Amino acid sequence: MTVDGLTFDVRIGGPETGPWVLLLHGFPVNGSCYDEVLPRLHESGLRTLVIDQRGYSPGARPSEVDDYRLTHLVSDVIGVLDALGIGYAILVGHDWGGIVAWHLAGKYPDRFTGLVVGSTGHPSAMRDALVGSDQRERSSYILDFVADGAEEKLLADDGAQLRAVGITEDELAPLREPGALTAALNWYRANFTGDIKTTMACPPVEIPTTLLWSDADTALGREQAQGSGRYVYGDFRYCELAGVDHWIPQHAAPALASEIALRSTIF
Repeated sequence: MTVDGLTFDVRIGGPETGPWVLLLHGFPVNGSCYDEVLPRLHESGLRTLVIDQRGYSPGARPSEVDDYRLTHLVSDVIGVLDALGIGYAILVGHDWGGIVAWHLAGKYPDRFTGLVVGSTGHPSAMRDALVGSDQRERSSYILDFVADGAEEKLLADDGAQLRAVGITEDELAPLREPGALTAALNWYRANFTGDIKTTMACPPVEIPTTLLWSDADTALGREQAQGSGRYVYGDFRYCELAGVDHWIPQHAAPALASEIALRSTIF
């Protein structure tokens, strides 16, 4: 799927007449993170669209850091929807995909019937948590990600650092492609340096929203997840998963699929 000269890898599945569900992945795993979620959504009668986002699709891997600013990541998604003739969808995001999803829901509420986010709270709730909780300490890894040479460190010793946080060999393999990990890290470099407050500023969300947070997540704390409800001016459901780490799509696929299916019945 080509949008503004970039070619995105997309996967479409499920009943042809089912309501659309758009699923956005985070760092560092591409859309394959939803492999265990998709069959469950299809069984629920939902039609799915998974996009390997900017930097993760080999044909959509520009070289400049500024090419990965949040405004581009958001416009990519709208461009894909327009190219496919999809007027509206249920919106799902995890990790960085959750950040993109919050911005899409806040800025294009007429394009989405519901929002389901894993792990990542509303950007304003994250801002609040950086002051009143341990979130700043939890987020300290970002300094390593934006540093020069981060790629080499993450891939050293056969990707030991990434394996240590739960990335599998199959998930690691695409990151070894030339430029792939640099592109993925450029999401951080483009948006978590400089005027971060302005870059991340996101409107409140008015569509029905579900936030799933897992209590073994070491990167994102409970405060930024629960606090997201203050920035949802509509139905908000908070779902806490016990004993699950950060990788909700891979390690809590049934729970995530169930929450998506529940949101699909509201429209």
